[in-house]
Amino acid sequence: MRFEKLIRSPTAAPAAGGLVAAAQRDVRAETFPVHVALARGRTGLLVAAAALAGFAALLALVRANRSTAFDTAVTIRVQAEKRPWLDRLMRIVSWAGFPPQSQILPSSLPLALLLLGFPLEAAFQGLAWGVSLLSFLTKLVIRRPRPNHPKIEVVAARLGGTSFPSGHVLNYMGVYGFLAYLIETWVRPTVLRRAIAGALLSLIALVGPSRIYLGHHYLTDVLASYLLGLCYLLGLTALYRRVKIWTGWR
Repeated sequence: MRFEKLIRSPTAAPAAGGLVAAAQRDVRAETFPVHVALARGRTGLLVAAAALAGFAALLALVRANRSTAFDTAVTIRVQAEKRPWLDRLMRIVSWAGFPPQSQILPSSLPLALLLLGFPLEAAFQGLAWGVSLLSFLTKLVIRRPRPNHPKIEVVAARLGGTSFPSGHVLNYMGVYGFLAYLIETWVRPTVLRRAIAGALLSLIALVGPSRIYLGHHYLTDVLASYLLGLCYLLGLTALYRRVKIWTGWR
């Protein structure tokens, strides 16, 4: 096979290295200088504090079992809007949050950034996946049962853990939210930047409704996850900017 000969060839490794180097040059040519990128990436920690307060309020409601009736009514109302195209869309949106893709996709993003010559960004993209640990620990403490009502249709899926918070929403906020931040912060061509960041933000915005629509989570699960995920994301981006400055913007 020609492919096997290429792999075994002594020039294959240098050729592959040349391709990676060329990709790195192309990517760097299409990114903003560091001082411009950091200025574009500033966010307010006051927003994170407000998000954390909102999460705490929802957590108190859930622990007191004061939201289940309302949550059930919302889910029944949302599922009453079933349409074939909407059903497909909601399944597609949630697809990336189920295993094995929920492990493959988040782990491949740091590797891709590393190969493109962005080691610090790769490290922080890996930290963005750390939000899954936050989801696991919160579920372990709250142990809220998933929706279980005769009028709620629960679409068959690989569901693990409990209902509060939504692991899908938290992971999307961390992993794809930070990736969107990097794209918006660094990528220079306006059309490309807006297209990729817009697609990622749309995915994040739709995953919450999809979890309710599929009968896997309550509204309060989803809202709390957005708030907690936003808090985590803003803290991570703030730390990233500080580290970038501490390292001399290299």
